[in-house]
Amino acid sequence: MHPDLAQNLRLLCSYYTSIAEVCRRLGINRPQFNRYLSGQHKPSASTLRRLCEFFGVNEQEILLPHGQFQRVVDVRPRVKAQPNQEEELIQTHLDRLDGGARGDIENYLGYYYEYYQSMSAPGKVLQNLVCLERQGNRVVFQRTERMRASSNEPPCHNRYQGIAYLLTDRLFLVDYETLNCHEITQTILFPSFRNRVTRLTGLKIGVSDNSERMPCCARVLYEYLGQSVNVRKALARCGLHELNSSRIDASIRAAVRNDLAPDEYLFRARH
Repeated sequence: MHPDLAQNLRLLCSYYTSIAEVCRRLGINRPQFNRYLSGQHKPSASTLRRLCEFFGVNEQEILLPHGQFQRVVDVRPRVKAQPNQEEELIQTHLDRLDGGARGDIENYLGYYYEYYQSMSAPGKVLQNLVCLERQGNRVVFQRTERMRASSNEPPCHNRYQGIAYLLTDRLFLVDYETLNCHEITQTILFPSFRNRVTRLTGLKIGVSDNSERMPCCARVLYEYLGQSVNVRKALARCGLHELNSSRIDASIRAAVRNDLAPDEYLFRARH
């Protein structure tokens, strides 16, 4: 146990908006930093140097008995790095979402096939590969489209990077296209209410990938593949398929069909 170091770190963190802010600026994993704050672990020599440089103290001072350290810090001018105000505002909103997100999003980490009717190729189903994973305090994901302009050309891959939250029994995914940054999409899915995740359904909002760039909404289905896959083989199955293709299961075709029931006045997801 390292009680003095832990108390000294907690005192230094108190001069910041939150511990999450300190971890973000330092680039330190929050669970690991919590172990330093609890006194369970002492940082490595290199990590301790980073902490001292960030907080503006030296290594001998941060290991002082807490009462002595507090007297030293109290009389010093506090110099804090001032972040870009716009970035700080965005980060505040993200931190607020982190606070409201449910921890059981861990159940949804892994790989999925994503199916929905293409926004730029009417009547066809787009099958993509999606990977949700935890990075630090957040769950992020990559969505990869495998497209082929013609049968004579090799396929190209469009990649989307995003962030995911599980908020009040709905899974929210927001991403952007990384190559040209011409598109942001939002997907809202029903979570699985079963012990085992198999399929998730919901709606996707985006724009068609052509000169028209028409805002569109489509029903979407996520098919769970597992925590790890052979990515090359999984991507080989992705692409643009005819709606009646034998490669698309009949239940998937039914789930991504974009029709309205007689009593529906809004385009709604179907669970």
